[in-house]
Amino acid sequence: MKKMDKVLSLLGLSARGRNLVSGEFSTEKAIKEGKAALVIVGVDASDNTKKMFTNMCNYRNIPIYFYSDKESLGKAIGKQMRASIAVTDQGMAANIVKNLEAFK
Repeated sequence: MKKMDKVLSLLGLSARGRNLVSGEFSTEKAIKEGKAALVIVGVDASDNTKKMFTNMCNYRNIPIYFYSDKESLGKAIGKQMRASIAVTDQGMAANIVKNLEAFK
């Protein structure tokens, strides 16, 4: 299994375990409420979306990654296209970050 597929499958696992929120509104809410342990934004998201989440995450010291495309992110969690995802489980977030770093 490639590293890229591993990250998407971990996101799918998080979604099934209810440890993930997706979509711009829900992701923003999770960040502001301090529930987000990791934020992933699709590389094909708008510059405005990327900037907004980067600023929010940097301010609150939440790791943010630009990864995959909106279609793949949505498909991985069993939904339509998703530009942003917040992982709310600390352990799962650490596991995903480990795989993202290994991919770099």
